Amino acid sequence: MAWFLLFLAGLFEIGWAVGLKYTEGFTRPIPTGLTVISMVVSLVLLGLAVKTLPMGTAYAVWTGIGTVGTVLLGIWLLGDPATVVRLFCIGLIVAGIAGLKLVA
Repeated sequence: MAWFLLFLAGLFEIGWAVGLKYTEGFTRPIPTGLTVISMVVSLVLLGLAVKTLPMGTAYAVWTGIGTVGTVLLGIWLLGDPATVVRLFCIGLIVAGIAGLKLVA
């Protein structure tokens, strides 16, 4: 269950990271509200996950999920570049997340 909560926390991290772009400096109320809600939910779920998972592992997986998801959505939604090197680095992050999951 802790891994599931951690996965959800990572998804909400993606939500607030991408949401920041749409707040336009916190001047748009609805995107700002959704971003803040995503931040709170993400941290609460992370806090629940670290009750049973090692802190370092949970934090690395949480940020890894957030990083990979944010980069991929940036490519898909915002036109960020999808270079071979960038995609390779995403692969390295995914490998690191999988490795941490295997040894935890």
